[in-house]
This record gives sequence, C-alpha cells and structure tokens, in this order.
Amino acid sequence: MLHFSAGLITMGFLVITLFFLKFWRRTGDLLFLAFAVSFSLLALNQALTILIDVARDERSYLYLLRLVAFLIIIAAVVHKNATFGPRDRSR
Repeated sequence: MLHFSAGLITMGFLVITLFFLKFWRRTGDLLFLAFAVSFSLLALNQALTILIDVARDERSYLYLLRLVAFLIIIAAVVHKNATFGPRDRSR
C-alpha cells in the first residue's frame, strides 16, 4: 500500500509540473518555471525515497531535494515581488 500511495503522490507532482510548464510556455513568467522545477524535484524525491527504500525519510540525504525545491519557490516568489518595485503607500 505504501508503494501505491507513493506512486500516486509522484504522479500528482508530475501532473502539477505539467500544468506549471503549460502556464510558463503561455506567459513566459519565470515564477511558473520555478514552480515546475520545484514540483519535479518533489516528484523525484518521492520516487527515489520509495525506490531506494529509505527507512527514515528525514535522515536521508534525499531530504535535500525537498529543501532545494522549497528554496527555489521562496527565491522565485521573492524575485517576483522585487521586480514589481515599491508600491505607492501614500493612499
């Protein structure tokens, strides 16, 4: 049952990756590309955790894939907000 659930989660991450790639192709916005890369890393993390049969996920070096994915998302959101410039707060 664990392998089946991990496969479903991996497939979900890959489907989300395809959606963000579609949005990126349509708009050219790097935020969508960053999300696509992040979700593909999360899919890879999920698949490798089951294929390698890691007993404790948090003690594995594969945890770094998840960390990189979230750092990419944070950096992309910060970059997106920084490129719009300061807002007019006088209102």
